[in-house]
Amino acid sequence: MKIIEVNNEQTIKAFHQLPFQLYKDDPNWIPHLKQDIENVFNVEKNKAFRDGQAQRWILVNGEEKTIGRIAAFIEPKYYKAFKQPTGGIGFFECVNDKQAAFLLLDTAKNWLLERGMKAMDGPINFGEKNAFWGLMVQNADYPATYQMNYNPPYYQQFFEEYGFQVFYEQFVFWRDFVRDAEEVFQRKAEILWNDPKFKITNAGGYSDKQLAEFFLAIYNKAWGNHEGFSPMKFEQAYKIMKAIRPVRDVRISLFAFYDNEPIAFYINLPELNQIFKHVHGNLNLWGKLKFLIYKNFVGSSTVYGIVFGVIPYFQGKGVEAAMIKYAGIHLRGKTPYRDTVLTWIGDFNIKMLKVCKNLNVSLLRKLRTYRYMIDDSIPFERHKYIGGTADDVKRIMSSLLPLDENMSRFGSRRERK
Repeated sequence: MKIIEVNNEQTIKAFHQLPFQLYKDDPNWIPHLKQDIENVFNVEKNKAFRDGQAQRWILVNGEEKTIGRIAAFIEPKYYKAFKQPTGGIGFFECVNDKQAAFLLLDTAKNWLLERGMKAMDGPINFGEKNAFWGLMVQNADYPATYQMNYNPPYYQQFFEEYGFQVFYEQFVFWRDFVRDAEEVFQRKAEILWNDPKFKITNAGGYSDKQLAEFFLAIYNKAWGNHEGFSPMKFEQAYKIMKAIRPVRDVRISLFAFYDNEPIAFYINLPELNQIFKHVHGNLNLWGKLKFLIYKNFVGSSTVYGIVFGVIPYFQGKGVEAAMIKYAGIHLRGKTPYRDTVLTWIGDFNIKMLKVCKNLNVSLLRKLRTYRYMIDDSIPFERHKYIGGTADDVKRIMSSLLPLDENMSRFGSRRERK
């Protein structure tokens, strides 16, 4: 077996073709867009390269056939957030061969070690956490979600036998798009709903600049106390709003205000993989044409909640249920959307897990962010829980509505594909 740096058209092509070999018999796999992944490794497009660096490799066997791939990266704002310098690995794919997997992990570890890293997290992204983050360890019989990692079960064994430990778990939830929240949550929502200072609106009628300002104000307050958090700047928020504009439906991105100040957002997109599955991982000219055809004539029945946040003062006061009520009034029967997949929520975020429970969600998928201590003299520390304990997480998760019961009105998952 031989490790080869990805540094030319041939190796880039091999990097992208490997998953098509590994998942050819998996009906739930939908390839990531080649262009999305290449943007991660584009020095001009990924701001993480301003102070960071990245490298990726493929692994070939004696017959020069690609059997694995991996990337490693260092981003100062990430590694400085922890007690020890911490790098990252991601985009890992491998045949079911432990020796091959360990060779890939050794390659990434040694690259990070040479650059002063004492720990490595993975699989993570060289960029924002909303994409390509975590190893899937549990999945309902449900198709892959846009920009969310999807992998075979044997990857978990590779990571854990190598020595990775669970830094935190990531829960992906499903709910009926307009299912009512629990009654106690609805009562809180009614109090806000009848307060003349409280208002909910969708993203229609606002410019990208205005939406970015709303988003920024809420995001930095809502996530300010999370470990590893770095405040977002306006330029970044503005870039996000511009990036999602071609695919967003303004009706399903909601903002809440109190006394004209933004206090919460629920940013949704149509679940793009219901459309992107037809372009086979390549948004070239032909892929773009197919995307437009399927987007306009088939569309998506699922909403993908990419981010949801409430500023601390209003958490637990019914804002979330009020937004669900707004969706029921303005979107039920007036749009094609029937259900929601929520982007992952870390098990450390007890408050948000409680919110999700009150919104009558079901667990759809579970991922894990792992940490490996390159310097084993440094003790491993799990991500700190915010607003509760591990026992609280167990109680919340055990009380969720079973997925089959929640999805019954739409038929089986196989039928829904």
